Amino acid sequence: MKINRHYLDLEESYLFSTINTKVSAYKKDHSEAEVIRLGIGDVTLPLPQVCVDAMKEAADEQSHAETFRGYGPEQGYPFLREAIAGYYEKKGIGLAASEVFVSDGAKSDLGNILDIFSEENTVLIPDPVYPVYVDTNVMAGRKIVYMDACAENGFLPMPDPALKADIIYLCSPNNPTGAAYTKEQLAAWVSYALDNSAVILYDAAYEAFVSDPDLPRSIYEVENADRCAIEFCSFSKTAGFTGTRCGWTVVPDALIFDGVRLNQLWLRRQTTKFNGVSYIVQCGAAAVFSEEGQRQVKANIDVYRGNARIIAQTLTECGVWFTGGENSPYIWLACPDGMDSWDFFDALLEQANVVGTPGAGFGKNGKSFFRLTSFGSPDATREAMKRIRTFLKKEETAD
Repeated sequence: MKINRHYLDLEESYLFSTINTKVSAYKKDHSEAEVIRLGIGDVTLPLPQVCVDAMKEAADEQSHAETFRGYGPEQGYPFLREAIAGYYEKKGIGLAASEVFVSDGAKSDLGNILDIFSEENTVLIPDPVYPVYVDTNVMAGRKIVYMDACAENGFLPMPDPALKADIIYLCSPNNPTGAAYTKEQLAAWVSYALDNSAVILYDAAYEAFVSDPDLPRSIYEVENADRCAIEFCSFSKTAGFTGTRCGWTVVPDALIFDGVRLNQLWLRRQTTKFNGVSYIVQCGAAAVFSEEGQRQVKANIDVYRGNARIIAQTLTECGVWFTGGENSPYIWLACPDGMDSWDFFDALLEQANVVGTPGAGFGKNGKSFFRLTSFGSPDATREAMKRIRTFLKKEETAD
């Protein structure tokens, strides 16, 4: 018996596990400290009431023989797939329900989708990047090529004709940087993918946070994107399903490689390896697309947007460079005086009792940057910014 030795090529610990270990050790030694977490992108507001009501009703159905449901369709119940297709239709995007696959979250599908691609494919990934993109390909032993995302390009790298790749990862609005591609920029990526017979894996988990009407919320707003892109989305940040687990993946019928429809391959993969999302959760997810559901979801997102404005205002007042915050729940800031991001993490934890995410955990280009999230409560966010303002002033005085 032999193990998959590619796992040994992974970093020793997942980024957020390292953060949790550091915070736990600090709290053990400083039990009196009131630590505010603005690091991990977990939501704090409860599920929209309309979703809770729908799930309660669905749970009640499970207690009666005539409405009980066992195994459901692996690709999702028609009522939810149709609701998601209707959501896209309101954006001017025509999708068949059969092109939508319900999942237990974008993170799972972003890794699992690799099952339908050869290990011989070369992967193009931005740096800095959400670690799952890298780790899942390292596990499979694929060749990874990195493209630099930096302050000079607004952390939105564009296609380089000299780089050839088969699988391209794009995330907009971006995690961790909060930067968002314009429609024209995405069109350039679609053109590149078509020219190179490549597929774009497009992570749109934060599309609901886009407030600029000129920015796209789906890659399918770009002409011909259905011929080269798979889109992943999630209810986690949109409707607070981080602990409930539900998302979706769009695999258009027009995606054909090696003479095979990728939709057909993904359907086969899911029906073999996945038993689907529970009926109760899918009922809650479907409620998101009701008129009342959209109103309640927007109300929650507006709270997080308000938090982002508080963070952005504080950093602007302190003269700190940053991206994100306006069309994203993430704020990506330059560490003061070019400080190493892990050193900044330690200093912020110890002196301000605030937890963020070191940019180094997202790649070499993040070593002097730091991510804050707007998913805390408004009170906690305001208190955290008060502490960070004091901390930054101390740093300035020390210099």
